[in-house]
Amino acid sequence: MNAKFKGENINYPNYWNWKGFKICWSVAGENNKIPIIFLHGFGASRKHWRNNIEYFAKRNCASYSIDLLGFGDSDQPGIRQIGKLNNEIWCNQVKDFIEQVIRPKNSEKVILIGNSLGSLVALTCAVSLEDQIATVIASPLPDQINRNQKKIIKKPFLKKFKDIFITIFFIFFPLEIILFFIPKLGIIRLGLNSAYFQKNNIDPELIDLVTKPVLRRTSARSLRAMCIGMLLRDEIFQSSYLLRKLSASKKVPFLLIWGDKDNFIPLFMGKKIANFYRWVKLKIVSNSGHCIHDEDPPVFNRISYEWIRDLKTFKI
Repeated sequence: MNAKFKGENINYPNYWNWKGFKICWSVAGENNKIPIIFLHGFGASRKHWRNNIEYFAKRNCASYSIDLLGFGDSDQPGIRQIGKLNNEIWCNQVKDFIEQVIRPKNSEKVILIGNSLGSLVALTCAVSLEDQIATVIASPLPDQINRNQKKIIKKPFLKKFKDIFITIFFIFFPLEIILFFIPKLGIIRLGLNSAYFQKNNIDPELIDLVTKPVLRRTSARSLRAMCIGMLLRDEIFQSSYLLRKLSASKKVPFLLIWGDKDNFIPLFMGKKIANFYRWVKLKIVSNSGHCIHDEDPPVFNRISYEWIRDLKTFKI
């Protein structure tokens, strides 16, 4: 068991230039055998994995956490700089991170662990890179889920009108004013209280890691690119399509970890996914909300590691 991570600051910032954008990432146990990338949820950052990284680093895992473009300490581009921000873009970011940062040191298949939006990014990567991904652990997985692909009658005029309307709406919507008042009105703490069923870990560190990116002068333009990008995604980047695509091969084992008190994405969504896709394993955590990894780290870490340990990919 590699313990070289001891003494490391798990949030120590490393910077990587990705297509002209500065991307911030951290690692513990970089020389360990099993590479894991932790992918945060909306509004969070790599630091949200503060109670998980060391646990896995102690167990021979090279534990990477990365700030997705637009979040944390990574650059916050707007429409003019990036055009859109959605799980297609973030998937490309993770793919290149694997190739340029992890592969020079490690050739093993990569484990992706995501929270909410990070889970969607992990699923997108699993479809795009299924031969390089050992497993996905999603806690939870957002997006509406439909089992069968519906035939969509294409109406180019209506789609074009919708795209134009959404783009114009968010270009003129005063996100700058809203983001200015969010920290001052205590909305961040209110949101965290709604997301967390267990309140013990809603501490100053958590509030700080969520608040700081919002206060950056580029945050509104980046949020605008996210709103437009996520709302105008093609079907092939939505969870239903991605799960159907992954089902065709079942090459990537898929674990869902869901809190039974999740107010943001209710448990029935997790049960629906597990019912539609029987190869997906669902673990339900009692008395936990939307961020199990931070609300109840011992339980989340144990469930995740036991899943990884039982994979045939690695000999642990």
